[in-house]
Amino acid sequence: MNQLPALIAVFAYLSLLTVGGGMAAFPEMKALVVDTHHWMSFPQLIHLYSVGQMAPGPNMMMIAGIGQWVAGPLGALVVVIAFFVPTGLLTLYVGRLWKRLDHWPWRASIQRGLAPVSIGLLLAGAISISQGALLGWTSAGIAAAVLLALLATRMNPIPLIGIAAVVGYFAF
Repeated sequence: MNQLPALIAVFAYLSLLTVGGGMAAFPEMKALVVDTHHWMSFPQLIHLYSVGQMAPGPNMMMIAGIGQWVAGPLGALVVVIAFFVPTGLLTLYVGRLWKRLDHWPWRASIQRGLAPVSIGLLLAGAISISQGALLGWTSAGIAAAVLLALLATRMNPIPLIGIAAVVGYFAF
């Protein structure tokens, strides 16, 4: 119960970093959840994040698992509210303002400037998660093979997930 204020503060803050998606907030989530508050280990966070990516619906609903882990069902509820409400309200406000600023000369510059920020945050997230998920040559080889297959073809990633799971089962 005493962790609820910390959960609220952490996930309200993280909600503002999700420019470009949940992966953008992953490095800071790792720093706060694993390194600062020690609520779970890095492998546990990676597994929870991976399950969130595979589950239907918004992938960042995985944060409810962190809240559940730390403070039970109330923690899960508090984390979901703290994570989605600030960004939802900000999006509502900015969306309305953005419509009114349709002919503002800075609008296009802001949009062009936010795209590289989003890409940078996503790359930082990908690097952060790879540091905990790629634990040897086998896992790095699986990741490289999947990346190359996706870059070389217009293949649906679902069969690659299944193939990687089978390879991982036998390799590990």
